[in-house]
Amino acid sequence: MKININSVHFKADKKLEDFITQKVEKVCSKFADVIGSEVTLKLDNTDTPENKIADIRIMLKGNDLYASKVSKSFEESIDLAIDALKKQMEKYKGKLQE
Repeated sequence: MKININSVHFKADKKLEDFITQKVEKVCSKFADVIGSEVTLKLDNTDTPENKIADIRIMLKGNDLYASKVSKSFEESIDLAIDALKKQMEKYKGKLQE
């Protein structure tokens, strides 16, 4: 499975990329139909400390799962988005079994 990590207007360090790869691989390993995933990291131009945006798209055969979260750090945003994607995957698995 291929994981694309895009950081908009900044360079993500190796530690952050490894963290993202580990989290995405873990959630995708529970599902056989995963083709690939895209992670986009952005900084929102606001004065609030919660300006780190993480968008995660998991591409499945015939469908995509998507989550976007905002928080104080990219790690926290990734964790929140992964939690949302886990819920979406459970719903998707349930629909496939019906």
